[in-house]
Amino acid sequence: MKLIDLSQPIFDDCPNCPDHPPVRSEVILTHEQAGWRLEKLTLANHTGSHVDAPLHKLAGGKSLDDIPLEKWVGMARIADLRDCTPGLAIGAELLKNRLPAALQNQIVLLATGWGQRREKCDEWLRRAPQLAPDGAEWLVSRGVRGVGIDHYAVGGDRTHEILLGHDVWIVEELKFPPEVFEVRQPFQFWALPINLKGHTGAFCRPVAVVER
Repeated sequence: MKLIDLSQPIFDDCPNCPDHPPVRSEVILTHEQAGWRLEKLTLANHTGSHVDAPLHKLAGGKSLDDIPLEKWVGMARIADLRDCTPGLAIGAELLKNRLPAALQNQIVLLATGWGQRREKCDEWLRRAPQLAPDGAEWLVSRGVRGVGIDHYAVGGDRTHEILLGHDVWIVEELKFPPEVFEVRQPFQFWALPINLKGHTGAFCRPVAVVER
């Protein structure tokens, strides 16, 4: 098999949600000082490629460790939305035109093109396309198990409430290399979060798993 990396890197001062702390990666030990090199990371757990559990938005919702590991793995489809304009609300009608109706238990990945534009600028930080509430409701009605996007937020408050309130997990800050658009769909997708007990989300390494 072959793994296609769909993740965004984390590094010092990398772009992230402007409402979250700036990302810091500091070398605190060096080989010359101590015989080891060690870095200290300061960042929110919803930074870079990461997943959202229901507790992120819903009081009393499931935390990461309430969700079986197997649920973060499944068959996925990409909705190719790379023609999105800034600030576009991705609604049900657009999704109907880009996805098949049969999506039961699949993971839908929204490729807006913003993952390729990742930088600290107003357009990327404030004007990315997002999933509209009616788009979220349509995906829930199709029985999806997860939704991903190539930006730090899949949508606003209501979109998160709709998805997470129906146990549809979210993966954010993806990046879609050109080769993944050539992969036969649906394909196997992994977004395994690190094991943070009682947390609302965690860093993950999302990959497409394809046959060579």
